[in-house]
Amino acid sequence: MNEKINIIALGPYIGAQVSNLDLTRPLSATQFEQLYHALMRHQVLLLCDQAITPQQQRALAARFGDLHIHPVYPHAEDIEEIIVLDTHQNNPPDNDNWHTDVTFINTPPAIAILASKLLPESGGDTLWASSIAAYETLSAPIKIMLEGLHAEHDFKKSFQEYKYRRTEEEYQRWQQAVEKNPPVQHPVIRTHPVSGRKALFVNEGFTTRIVELSEQESNAVLNLLYSHITKPEFQVRWRWHINDVAIWDNRVTQHYANADYYPARRVMHRATVLGDGPF
Repeated sequence: MNEKINIIALGPYIGAQVSNLDLTRPLSATQFEQLYHALMRHQVLLLCDQAITPQQQRALAARFGDLHIHPVYPHAEDIEEIIVLDTHQNNPPDNDNWHTDVTFINTPPAIAILASKLLPESGGDTLWASSIAAYETLSAPIKIMLEGLHAEHDFKKSFQEYKYRRTEEEYQRWQQAVEKNPPVQHPVIRTHPVSGRKALFVNEGFTTRIVELSEQESNAVLNLLYSHITKPEFQVRWRWHINDVAIWDNRVTQHYANADYYPARRVMHRATVLGDGPF
C-alpha cells in the first residue's frame, strides 16, 4: 500500500494542496506524520473530495490534541466540538475580517480543520496570511521595538452584544461567555513551539491594544501591523468546492472569509484544537 501523500506548494510563503489521502478513513501513523510535517512547513493545507462526517472530523482533529468547545457558536448535533458556521442573509458572518481564531483565551487554538458542506454558486472564498512571513520581512528596528510588547485580546471585539439579543437563551449564552472570557494578554511576537520561528500575534478580530503603549501609539502600531500582515505576497486564497477540507496552523496564520455571496447560504463545519500559552 502506497502511504506517501502528495504535497504541492501553492506559494512560496504559505499554502499547499494535499492529495492521495482519504480523511474519511483513520490515518496510519505514517500518513499522519506526513500530514503534520506538511502543516508545520506550509501552515495551511487544502484537500479536495473529502466527504467527512462530523464524527470523522472530530476524530481527525483529536489526533492533533484536545478540542475547544466554542462558547457561542452552534455545534453539530450531539457533537459539541464541531462548530456549524451557517451564514446567510439573516445570519451574516462575524469573520469577514482578518483574524486568528479564539485568541481571547490563555491557550489559543493550535490547529483548525474546516470542511465545506453547503456553498453558494460563487463567492465565499477564504484567504489565509502567514504571520511568520509578515514578521520575517519587517525591518530590524521595527522587530526590536516590538520585542517584549504585549497585546490585549478581547472576546467582545468580534462578538458584540447586539448580535446576540435575538432570543433570551442566546443572550444568556453570550453573557456567560463574556464572564468566562475576560480580556487576556499575549506577546505581540510569539515563537512557534515546534519550529521555533517567530510570528506576529495580533489580529483585527480580537486585539484591542498594545498594553505598554499609549492609545495613540498603540493604534498606530497595530494599524501598521494589520496592513503589513495582509499583504498579498503573504497570502493564499482558496475557492471552495463541496467536501473540501482546510487544515491550518492557527498559531502563525490569519484568515478572512469573504462575505460576498448574499442572499445565498454557506455552511461550514470547524474543529478547533487547543494550543498552549504563547511565548
